[in-house]
Amino acid sequence: MTPDPQDIPSAPGAPAPDQRFTTALTPEDFARNLAAVRSRLKAAAERAGRQVSEIRLLPVSKTVPEERLRSAVAAGITQMGENKVQEAKRKSENLADLPIHWALIGHLQTNKARDAAAFAHEFQALDSLRVAEALDRRLQALGRPLDVYVQVNSSGEASKFGLEPADVPAFLAALPAYSSLRVRGLMTLAAHTDDAARVRACFSTMRELRDAGLQAGTVGDGLLSMGMSGDFEIAIEEGSTCVRVGQAIFGARPGPDAQYWSGARQA
Repeated sequence: MTPDPQDIPSAPGAPAPDQRFTTALTPEDFARNLAAVRSRLKAAAERAGRQVSEIRLLPVSKTVPEERLRSAVAAGITQMGENKVQEAKRKSENLADLPIHWALIGHLQTNKARDAAAFAHEFQALDSLRVAEALDRRLQALGRPLDVYVQVNSSGEASKFGLEPADVPAFLAALPAYSSLRVRGLMTLAAHTDDAARVRACFSTMRELRDAGLQAGTVGDGLLSMGMSGDFEIAIEEGSTCVRVGQAIFGARPGPDAQYWSGARQA
């Protein structure tokens, strides 16, 4: 049996798992964590004068062992976000008997486009035309489309993947050349900080980019994938239509948050 991530000793000097998040093992655990997240989501939507039905909850299952994902499905989870193509591909194959919608939310290298095109239902981290071309070529061969979100580096942090905001309009305008890619909207990770005003500014930038894309007719449905376990309420207040929540549903990961962030550059 694959060990629970919290049972794996951390490296000397590494931060302990975040004690705010309770690890879910059983379907009952998952149901309890889901109820808590949905309560927060509903409250944030009400504060923003929005309908909760406008906001999609995407559980992020990266690093979570497959047996726990089976418990998650038993609790009603049918969508899962994964960071690494190799891990996501393995899980999609080993859990093929379950009705799971797989969303790739991490940076994609062109040499992984073939695998991604074969199993992913959506890709939320498109940030280069080279990747767009590689995905489109593989998808054309398979005769299937793929929903994509364009990733934007709204924080300006060098550690993050994503387009600079100023480059987004031209990038969106170039995507119709890749007919297998169905642009649904934009995705971002806010600044990794406790400064709520700085986080909110990242999400506000995204809303402005989305609105400009809608006016230009280049951003598809104009969806906004933004907000994670620690900041999704702010994201909802700023217009998010998809929040990617991992630790608040599955439990704390056995290392610093930045090690697992779906848009972070890693050494």
